[in-house]
Amino acid sequence: MDLTTTYLGLTLKSPLVPSAAAPLTEDLDNIKRLEDAGAAAIVLHSIFEEQLSQEEYELHHHLTYGTESFAEALSYFPEPDTFHVGAETYLEHIRLAKEMTEIPIIASLNGSTLGGWTHFAQQMEAAGADALELNIYNIPTDPNQTGADVEANYVAIAQAVKSEVSIPVALKLSPFFSNMANMAKQLDETGIDGLVLFNRFYQPDIDIDELVVRPNILLSTPQATRLPMRWIALLFGRINADLAATSGVQHGRDALKLLMAGAKITQVCSALLRHGIPYLSTIEAEMRHWMEENEYESVRQMQGSMSQVNCPDESTFERVQYMKGIQSYHPDQFTVAP
Repeated sequence: MDLTTTYLGLTLKSPLVPSAAAPLTEDLDNIKRLEDAGAAAIVLHSIFEEQLSQEEYELHHHLTYGTESFAEALSYFPEPDTFHVGAETYLEHIRLAKEMTEIPIIASLNGSTLGGWTHFAQQMEAAGADALELNIYNIPTDPNQTGADVEANYVAIAQAVKSEVSIPVALKLSPFFSNMANMAKQLDETGIDGLVLFNRFYQPDIDIDELVVRPNILLSTPQATRLPMRWIALLFGRINADLAATSGVQHGRDALKLLMAGAKITQVCSALLRHGIPYLSTIEAEMRHWMEENEYESVRQMQGSMSQVNCPDESTFERVQYMKGIQSYHPDQFTVAP
């Protein structure tokens, strides 16, 4: 049984790629353990635009300026010492990860504005990164900024980073565009090598006892695969960039569905944080078992088989399916509040 796939021009032994979470990839021993558990490649935790653009003291000054009047604002930003690594430390981390493993190491660069920080991509390549995942984490809050402005910013950042390096570049996207298909097309035309669907925007919570705003990180569940699965199925065969799925892969069946939609790889994070690094081998075993039972000889045989372009009814992923879903739902009983 052949689990190999290609992603960003790299040949990988399977589609299972642990993704950028600091608890998983900051420790070099964990990186080796991930490889031993079956990881086909590893996406390192991100280094942030803020780390590259300002000295720690200056960053601390700007993040805390004025918060003596609005103490709750402090909870939106991490303290400087929670930015775990600096630029040189991150580059050394890439070098050491490459030395101790035989699988591709994908560096991660996180930013939201066009600026000089994008030059750091060159240093990542020089440190030995096999590819780069560019994570544009941008929440537009200016009511005067148009959707076209937001899209243009994504395209400009993608072009800037792509022009800096010769290694492949994937772009991790959010789903919040007025026309996701057109946004994917625009980015594809920049020559970007892959699109990672989708970024999860973590929503803050309000502590009504302490009257502060707190970060609230919830690990993903299998239900989170539905959104990337739908858009991967819609985009497969319509753009040149490779498609990677992220969010919600907890079991082998989750990964298989995303591959059938058209994903080249499925990134895994929350499942490993919940169950531990060795659980990656469990996901692979579940995939192998299902493929054997259903007489699939390779991953490539199934990739894109359930995408929109390969479905007899192309409306399956569109509005008509929404109408069918609403009309077909009949709960066994209704609970009426007293």
